[in-house]
Amino acid sequence: MGTLQEGKRLFNLKRWDLALNELLGVITDNLNDEEITEIAYYLGLSYTKLERYEEGLLHLEQVVTAGTNNLWASQCRMTLAYIYVVTERYKLAEYELSQLLKNGFESVQIYTTLAYAAYGQKNYEGAIGLYEKALDLDSNNATAINGIGYILVDANMDLMRGLRLCKKAVELKPQNAAYLDSLGWAYFKIGDVSEARSWLRRALDLAPTSEEIRGHMKTLIGDIK
Repeated sequence: MGTLQEGKRLFNLKRWDLALNELLGVITDNLNDEEITEIAYYLGLSYTKLERYEEGLLHLEQVVTAGTNNLWASQCRMTLAYIYVVTERYKLAEYELSQLLKNGFESVQIYTTLAYAAYGQKNYEGAIGLYEKALDLDSNNATAINGIGYILVDANMDLMRGLRLCKKAVELKPQNAAYLDSLGWAYFKIGDVSEARSWLRRALDLAPTSEEIRGHMKTLIGDIK
């Protein structure tokens, strides 16, 4: 038999699998509505951390509709949006994020996630505008800087400005594989194969299973192992 307290402790220790097992073992017969919602909250987040997205959705939706804790509901909406983005259900992501904005929540994360959803639907101008809104809140936000830079080079909109922005993102966070990948791709797009190979290799070393980075490297040099 599990307990909510132990499940929360394990979650905070980032032991997602153990937290999940503990929470699934909680007997809810004598718990009040808020405690039941809290279990759903931690179950949804644990499933998400373990990339078991479809199972996570059920619990996150339960928290959103329960209406017992606005903070939990808002965080769950943000997590729902993340799941919908990574599973390419962009319209659903936009809905969850628009509800957050409607409820008075404004953040860099909301705008950058909305921007990514717009980019996923090839709405490049819209995505850039949303990243710029994120930068209005945090002028040195590396995610937004990299996002604009990548779109500018990937969509052949402004290669040199895109390159400059990708460089800035890497300067801010030099160990971020996604930013290194963007910079490598920017160099590839301007025809500097040597620099492209160097930056893409660094990105691949940090994230060897990334399909996007591997795809960029394959475009550059052919099949990779």
